[in-house]
Amino acid sequence: MRDKTRTNSAAPGDRLIRAGAIVFFIGTVATLVTVAPLFLGTTPFPTYMFLLSMLMGVGFLIAGAGVLRSIAAGRRQARTAEPSR
Repeated sequence: MRDKTRTNSAAPGDRLIRAGAIVFFIGTVATLVTVAPLFLGTTPFPTYMFLLSMLMGVGFLIAGAGVLRSIAAGRRQARTAEPSR
C-alpha cells in the first residue's frame, strides 16, 4: 500500500524540532561567546549572556517535545491503520 503523505509535507512535531534546533544553536553561540573571555583573560560578559546560554537546554527540551509529538502521531496513525480483529 502506498503512503498517502507527500514527501514535503510536515509531520506533527516537525516545527517544534526545527524551532528547538534554532534555539539550541543560538544558545550554543551564546555559550561560546560567554566562555571565550575566560580563556582569553579578558573581563567576563554581563549576567544576561549567562542567561542566554540557558537557551541550549530550552532548545533541547523544545526539540524533545517535537520528537515525542511525532512519535505519538506515528503511533496513532499505526493504530488506525491496523485491521480490526
